[in-house]
Amino acid sequence: MAGHSQFKNIMYRKGAQDAKRAKIFAKISREIMVAAKIGGEDVSSNPRLRSAIAYAREQNMPKDNIEKALAKARSNDDLSNYDEIRYEGYGSHGVAFIVDALTDNKNRTASEVRSVFTKYGGNLGETGSVAYQFNRIGLIQYTGLPYPELFDLAVESGAENVEEDGEYCFITTGVENFSEIRNIFVEKFGDPASATLTFEPLSYVEMSEDEAQSLLNMISVLEDNDDVQKVYSNLKIA
Repeated sequence: MAGHSQFKNIMYRKGAQDAKRAKIFAKISREIMVAAKIGGEDVSSNPRLRSAIAYAREQNMPKDNIEKALAKARSNDDLSNYDEIRYEGYGSHGVAFIVDALTDNKNRTASEVRSVFTKYGGNLGETGSVAYQFNRIGLIQYTGLPYPELFDLAVESGAENVEEDGEYCFITTGVENFSEIRNIFVEKFGDPASATLTFEPLSYVEMSEDEAQSLLNMISVLEDNDDVQKVYSNLKIA
């Protein structure tokens, strides 16, 4: 259960500007729709939907927006068929990237993502070309709760790691027991700020903020794309 500092980078760009809020809500709605369509609307048996709704609440998404997304998922009217696509590639300085997208037009999204990589001195690779540099993990985040209690429950529940970073506490789990451990924490502490499956780099490319500015701009442009849901990298700001 030794602590480590990689999650500081998760918090590095946390928070969205108001100007981007509508775009963020649209992406969350899309994720809720797809999650509900695939796994049903029962959040107790659909961890993907539960995570999407928890993230929606974290972003202060209105309840009406969530309900509208669920209504679209149960309706056959005007519901686009979205494909889940994962892109892998390298940015400048050999930084590895994984980009998850939900799209109703694979050709458009592939072209747009490839264009961003090229513009910032990177290139897309084949499936598996960078994924081996990451571990797939479960990540549960709480705020404003006592670290000792979270730590004790993490040990008891079989979590892999727990780390405190200011007001934030991160609990790391394996993929196979993520849902079980999340439910244990929910039962004792209530819904977390976020709970999701994510990618953890096995090693990092570390540089200063000035050196990383082009890469940070690239990440921002990728995240601004309507089809891109999440961007992962092994960039670490010194």
